[in-house]
Amino acid sequence: MSEMTRRSVFLDEIGLGPLWLRRDGGLASAEPIEADMAPAEAIPAAALHGQQLEPVMQNRAEISAWGGDEPISAPPAVVHAANSPAAMDWTQLQTAVAGCTACGLCHGRKNTVFGVGDSKAKWLFIGEGPGRNEDIQGEPFVGPAGKLLDNILLAMGLKRGDNAYIANVVKCRPTDGTGRDRPPAADEVAACMPYLQRQIELIQPTILVALGKTAALSLLGLDPATPVSKLRGTVHRYADRPLVVTYHPAYLLRQLGDKGKVWSDLCLAMSTYANAGE
Repeated sequence: MSEMTRRSVFLDEIGLGPLWLRRDGGLASAEPIEADMAPAEAIPAAALHGQQLEPVMQNRAEISAWGGDEPISAPPAVVHAANSPAAMDWTQLQTAVAGCTACGLCHGRKNTVFGVGDSKAKWLFIGEGPGRNEDIQGEPFVGPAGKLLDNILLAMGLKRGDNAYIANVVKCRPTDGTGRDRPPAADEVAACMPYLQRQIELIQPTILVALGKTAALSLLGLDPATPVSKLRGTVHRYADRPLVVTYHPAYLLRQLGDKGKVWSDLCLAMSTYANAGE
């Protein structure tokens, strides 16, 4: 199966087909035009190799609320004490996460969820935290949202464990009083963030993709009331690396009509990656 045919299959599976070809044989739009997108906003599904895209600014009116196209950045608060995660190698970091009791989430977990993938990946995808399935299996994104993420990665020319690493802001499952999943609290994020910061330092990714509101706001240090829609469509910076924000795959399972918006975000990420010379 050719690369173009394979990509067409995966784009169709995540609801972004059919894949059209231009007369010159290149890729054209891989998603249907949504009602809130003018025809000029159709997003081409560019491959990682060869074609480069101009950065996509789908929500221009929303981006302008931040004062133009300047990236939003937040300096990482890396701790450098000798016994902190910042001084650990990969094995030490995994061991520290497995035994962590820094916040109350440790009391309800079955497993910590360190992350999965290529430890020297150029792409780092960051979610919110483990859910029920992830807590049981000790791996991020293993439920329906994980299957959707895997299909999205394949459409990008990536796959779990091959030039892609998947992690979360917190490593234990946050639940409410009824045992249902909930977003992590600020103190839980603060307790776990040094682990993620050290993962970034050890992996040395070229680009970060924040999946959902919690990941984006935690990395950028923004007000909790900030919607993801305000952060999409531009390239932010974290730890001296480009950061692109998009919706969480679990959100897409509830809002299927927003798959095209996620693909436009990932096209922006792919163009940013290509422009970085990789």
